[in-house]
Amino acid sequence: MSMQQNIALPLRNQDHYLDDDQLDYFLRILTEWRERLQIEYSESRRRIRLQDERVGDIVDQSIKESGTAMEMINYRRKRSLLVQVEAALQRISAGTYGYCLMTEEEIGVERLRSYPIATLSVEAQELVERRRHWNL
Repeated sequence: MSMQQNIALPLRNQDHYLDDDQLDYFLRILTEWRERLQIEYSESRRRIRLQDERVGDIVDQSIKESGTAMEMINYRRKRSLLVQVEAALQRISAGTYGYCLMTEEEIGVERLRSYPIATLSVEAQELVERRRHWNL
């Protein structure tokens, strides 16, 4: 996410895993991301509605349907990200942001910095992926 380069992550207070300054940093990052996603989501929905008309020959319709299918994929992706960002903002409010949902251990500031909507520690994420890979 390029927006993170514009805002510096405050140095960690050694007494706390995520201090107030760092939580404010993630709150700003996530709030900006949510606002951008809401705009993109609305634009995507508008484009889908505009593509509803059936005009032209079969080739034109096929091209239009392909465009609509791609827009629907984009729309669903934006919606999914928006839900995840909202959930992260709720975790900040609840005081549980930055802790693994599986193990309740710290996710890590650098992981959150690179992926602010992370819900699992690296180890827990690897376990989930291994289980998914082996269908366990």
